[in-house]
Amino acid sequence: MVRTYLSLVVFFGLIGALISTCSSRADFRTETTEGPVEQLVSTRTAPEDSETDDEITSDSDGIEIPRSPDGHFYANVEINGEPIHMLVDTGATAIALSQDDARSAGIANDGNMNQVVGRGADGDVKGQIVRLDEVELGDTSAQGLYAVVLSRGDQSLLGQNFLSKFSSVDIEGNTMVLR
Repeated sequence: MVRTYLSLVVFFGLIGALISTCSSRADFRTETTEGPVEQLVSTRTAPEDSETDDEITSDSDGIEIPRSPDGHFYANVEINGEPIHMLVDTGATAIALSQDDARSAGIANDGNMNQVVGRGADGDVKGQIVRLDEVELGDTSAQGLYAVVLSRGDQSLLGQNFLSKFSSVDIEGNTMVLR
């Protein structure tokens, strides 16, 4: 039952990412963007300078994540004690990891990435469902979360199964605030 649930979750998250990838070809102007971040989700890789330019701050008011030049929000999240640069994706139901990021975090898989974990515009999306020991961002952590290691793609996504640990996820101007 959990496997079926996660497959559906990943399917809907991937559909949203595919739709937004198609719409991201339009000219995007950050200063005119309003509305939910779900409309901004993309599976493309972060620009090379996004890791060094992002200055995430954490205090009693929450974690503040600045909008990157590509219009998305990225955070360095610790998975199993290893920092992973992830796209904060409020439209994804679960965490999705690239194979490289999963390997960096010491996540073992059986090498069989032929399991269908969802369907996208191009057909079946393949990967493997795994369980994470620990996920941490700022002072917030969670243990035992399910994630998907995708057979293709190089951008990992931080989805709702972790974001739900915060009482709110808000966008205030060009800043995402997790409280």
